[in-house]
Amino acid sequence: MTRTVAEKRAVFRALHHQGCFVMPNPWDVGSARMLQHQGFSALASTSTGYAWSTGRPDYAVTRDDVLRHLAALCGAVDLPVNADFENGFATEPEGVAANVALALETGVAGLSIEDRDGNAPDLYDLALSVERIRAARDAIDRSGENVVLVARTEGLLMDPDALAPSIDRLVAFAEAGADCLYAPGIRDKAGIAALVRAVAPKPLNVVMMRPGLSVAELTDLGVRRISIGGALARVAWGAMLATVERIKAGSFDGLAGGTPGKELDDVFASFSPEPPP
Repeated sequence: MTRTVAEKRAVFRALHHQGCFVMPNPWDVGSARMLQHQGFSALASTSTGYAWSTGRPDYAVTRDDVLRHLAALCGAVDLPVNADFENGFATEPEGVAANVALALETGVAGLSIEDRDGNAPDLYDLALSVERIRAARDAIDRSGENVVLVARTEGLLMDPDALAPSIDRLVAFAEAGADCLYAPGIRDKAGIAALVRAVAPKPLNVVMMRPGLSVAELTDLGVRRISIGGALARVAWGAMLATVERIKAGSFDGLAGGTPGKELDDVFASFSPEPPP
């Protein structure tokens, strides 16, 4: 099956209407195609995973790097892709709007905007943060494209006890036109339930970056979608580094854990022979 961009976007929006879906985060075309092969219904890019794949730390890639990466992911799979678009690669609302318009051209079905500039010590002022989401909303509306706007606050990553102000921000973002809300860093059931109630009827995204609540538990709490962030990339790097340590110690036994090459070839041969963009 080959879906058009419009079809991917329609499928993605429908996923947000009911139930709960898991949206893992590939970091390159190969991992994206493998995740499609594994039967997931949607994917999301990861700023950390992509940056590490290029030998750079998180927040060290440029807007144009990310636009090329998103175009490659969207062109390589038949699944909708949600873009980790960091802070929109701009501070002022006008810049956010212009960059969101560029992101829409890559074929993404969803796009998230953060309320902090990379690893800056503080969040943007709430009023500015709201205007930035409103600008992203306006850019999508002007395009006429059916793209899901995700607004996320980084407050809980900076202060795990900042639940109340994070809720205030998500509610304000919802009122500014965000379709889906997201506060990475929330892990306990009570906090997740509070976020779900606060933004309802709009859907909440929860990221699972480490072992914890199950899909069934998150579904019961009312979470609509679950992402993985850079966790899959970290697992891949962890497996490589563990094997390398054994090689450095003189043993090649760690290589026994690798996926057979024929199995990988068979998976990737099932996709179009045309190279992705």
